[in-house]
Amino acid sequence: MIPRYSRPEMAAIWEPETRFRIWFEIEAHACDAQAELGVIPKEAAKAVWERGGFDIPRIDEIERETKHDVIAFLTSVSEHVGPEARFVHQGMTSSDVLDTCLSVQLARASDILLDDLDRLLVALRRRAEEHKFTLCIGRSHGIHAEPTTFGLKLAGHYAEFARNRARLAAARAEIATCAISGPVGTFASIDPAVERHVAEKMGLTVEPVSTQVIPRDRHAMFFSVLGVIASSVERLAVEVRHLQRTEVREAEEYFSPGQKGSSAMPHKRNPVLSENLTGLARLVRGMVVPAQENVALWHERDISHSSVERVIGPDATIALDFALNRLVGLVDKLVVYPEMMQRNLDALGGVVFSQHVLLALTQSGMGREDAYRVVQACAMKVWHEGGRFIDKLRGDAEVMRCLSEADLERAFDPAVQTRHVDTIFARVFGSA
Repeated sequence: MIPRYSRPEMAAIWEPETRFRIWFEIEAHACDAQAELGVIPKEAAKAVWERGGFDIPRIDEIERETKHDVIAFLTSVSEHVGPEARFVHQGMTSSDVLDTCLSVQLARASDILLDDLDRLLVALRRRAEEHKFTLCIGRSHGIHAEPTTFGLKLAGHYAEFARNRARLAAARAEIATCAISGPVGTFASIDPAVERHVAEKMGLTVEPVSTQVIPRDRHAMFFSVLGVIASSVERLAVEVRHLQRTEVREAEEYFSPGQKGSSAMPHKRNPVLSENLTGLARLVRGMVVPAQENVALWHERDISHSSVERVIGPDATIALDFALNRLVGLVDKLVVYPEMMQRNLDALGGVVFSQHVLLALTQSGMGREDAYRVVQACAMKVWHEGGRFIDKLRGDAEVMRCLSEADLERAFDPAVQTRHVDTIFARVFGSA
């Protein structure tokens, strides 16, 4: 991922220095286990830790000749360790190192993403509680439907990201497996105890059946979860983009001093952060299908998955990390305009209370079809003529034969729309 959309902590996981350090630790821990089993001398395992190292330019130089990155790495390590290096990689194959390393990297990336989600949840909850009873119009098909509250909107996003956090935690557990099983995964040349030891030291669990590679259904699920999280990011970003439209202007991204919205039009205040998040979400989702296509490898293994993962591993996690952090800032500083929300609520003269008039009429004894007809007729007059919906209803003889003035006014009481907000909030955030 380009530096513009990278945060240092996540990017560092995918740097060559980190990758080779993980490779070294896998090999060194394997040597310890082999020494305990008596397969290699304990002095050799000790020498690997004491003198072991690698040189990245030297690895690159060797790989240009060997065309094999693990062999190049092992050659560089041997140049540091000396004669005892002949015991390194005993009974192992390249995938033991590569796949176990990828598991470590994805687990570490997951931990950062989980922290991102935790901070986003804090921000969403704070803003949801702040606007728990801030009335605004709810829209279906982009058209005014019925009143809701801005806090309920944000509570819905909170609940979604809470589900995403649970999904990611499960995906992290599923991806964090270790495979040190040798060629075609039979342990013919290495004891399973080595795998158990390396898994424990690297914070992983043992892969039950590795077939030389860790099954890629695990990776497909992991990247699919990242894609779902990205979609949730976009859903919130699209909501902000709609609310910031000039005709709506119920909320907008914070516009900092000195910020400029357009090179040509000085008045512009564009939802650039939300639009950026929409684009990043597309990128992350675009990496889901390649991950799923990696599941079907030839027989026990091939490397058709390798090039894919070298791209999507860093890019998906780095892009989503950046997006989540950007979204945290957006939510934290989101500017909300309750007065504009009220203005939009009132824009159609109260027709958004039509269902409650309909219900009042049916409860008074009018048939539903007749009630719908008279209420819709009055509402359409507001659409075409303007004015207040309640006045159109007052002028309808059928309505006033069934409803008293008090009944009619009660149908327009905003408190009716918010009487169960506390119940919903308790479901989302808990009774406290």
